[in-house]
Amino acid sequence: MEMEPSSANERLHFGKMGYGCQHYRRRCKIRAPCCNEVFSCRHCHNEAASMLRNPFDRHDLVRQDVKQVICSVCDTEQPVAKLCSNCGVNMGEYFCEICKFFDDDTEKGQFHCHDCGICRVGGRENFFHCKKCGSCYSIALRDNHSCVENSMRHHCPICYEYLFDSLKDTTVMKCGHTMHCECYHEMIKRDKYCCPICSKSVIDMSRTWKRIDEEIEATVMPEDYRYKKVWILCNDCNDTTEVYFHIIGQKCSHCKSYNTRTIAPPVLPQ
Repeated sequence: MEMEPSSANERLHFGKMGYGCQHYRRRCKIRAPCCNEVFSCRHCHNEAASMLRNPFDRHDLVRQDVKQVICSVCDTEQPVAKLCSNCGVNMGEYFCEICKFFDDDTEKGQFHCHDCGICRVGGRENFFHCKKCGSCYSIALRDNHSCVENSMRHHCPICYEYLFDSLKDTTVMKCGHTMHCECYHEMIKRDKYCCPICSKSVIDMSRTWKRIDEEIEATVMPEDYRYKKVWILCNDCNDTTEVYFHIIGQKCSHCKSYNTRTIAPPVLPQ
């Protein structure tokens, strides 16, 4: 006897948002093929594996390798699929067969990026994939960012979490390097205005440079240092110039930045 359409629909959505873990709402668990253990999601697996006493036993789960899932409603283990083969419940309103990914909270706007090879959140219409940077960025950054090859495939320079598949929001700085948004704001809050990777200024510093101009003008150097010159490298424009030394700072003759450092004089060819 076939189920009534309304009854079948109720069964399909039974338990929606009622199961899962701190990372995802879903109605199934996964069996990790690497250690044959059952976890709510790959992040739960990775957190548990990172705590193993033996460092050589620590490992991450490769999402595409998952072959078996366990329905949280009827506890039936089965091959990866959107619907439970036993009770017919929808194990995830959003389901990606490539990533073996389930999520009931579709308000996140999940989508699979074939170029990234993983699922993203935020709505496909709000993102584009930058081929050179190797990741999805907000459409506000299209033709409006400095490309750095594979810029997201490294660790956050502040907290050292891998950025490419991090659950936290990331930001692209003026120089093209990336970090977590919360790490970026914490860095700015602590009056650190340079990229931790390349040392370029990450915000408009023109008002600060003007204030330093005024301080230098009001601070006369002692006679012994007044005409002393040093070579500097500008972190902002990468230009090298010889300038007058001042205790407050050395100004780049090219871009007028004080984000500079002294270097050894260039060696001229013999």
